[in-house]
Amino acid sequence: MKEKFGVFDAVVYLLMAFVLVVTLYPLLHVVAVSFSDSAMILQNKVGIIPRGFSLGAYEKILETMKVPRAFFNSILYAVVGTTVNLIMTAVMAYPLSKSDLVGRSIFMKLIIFTLLFNGGTIPTYLVVDALGLIDSMWSLVLPNAVWTMELFILVSFYRSLPVSLFESAKLDGASELTILLRIVLPLSKASLASIALFDFMGHWNSYFLPLIYLTSSEKFPLQLVLKDMLISDSTEVSGLVESAALTPAAVKNATIVITMVPVMLVYPFAQKYFVKGVMIGSIKG
Repeated sequence: MKEKFGVFDAVVYLLMAFVLVVTLYPLLHVVAVSFSDSAMILQNKVGIIPRGFSLGAYEKILETMKVPRAFFNSILYAVVGTTVNLIMTAVMAYPLSKSDLVGRSIFMKLIIFTLLFNGGTIPTYLVVDALGLIDSMWSLVLPNAVWTMELFILVSFYRSLPVSLFESAKLDGASELTILLRIVLPLSKASLASIALFDFMGHWNSYFLPLIYLTSSEKFPLQLVLKDMLISDSTEVSGLVESAALTPAAVKNATIVITMVPVMLVYPFAQKYFVKGVMIGSIKG
């Protein structure tokens, strides 16, 4: 029987349409400006469709080393940081998911404590400085090697796995490391993919940590370079504008579009792991 389309459904669809428009319009406008001719931009004639299609802004950005180098730095920091996060979180969550772990409650309470309190920016900076990590990639990666909320998510998932899986593996002589690598991690693809996506986004959008830990401009990620362009009105933008008769808006919006490309590429690949029933078929009745 066909369900009746009521007032509530109409309101929901209208709200969804409104959110869609509010979300997409700024994105489409940024893309349109980045591909538009400077004259059209100055006349404020660009909406969500490029006017006077031009790749001048992208060509000039790619001709300089600053933006491409920052883009590579951001990719490097995000990939290495995500890898470290996944390894540390997956390994740390496994023993914490065991009810018979000695001192488990104490460890969990200490971890929960970090959600409420932290050392603060200055003490953390002093620790990073004492370890000789200032102005290095590891100053961005190691202080955030484990994110507490994601650790709890993975611990909860591990605890949801049937005990019979572990008992069968131990009867076959498997060690804890073998169980983790051969059984637990393959069954955790969906959870790990979700965590990896959050980790990647966190590292890619990171701004404050590079700002305080990195001192060499050649090591700056794309977010710091974008900040200079959007806020500081850097000479880099002025030089590009003067050399190619480009508007600052075109260069800035083109840089913003470049920062969105990795995210748009990562989401489709990670989405295929967001599936239900990862446990189906893992245990025979």
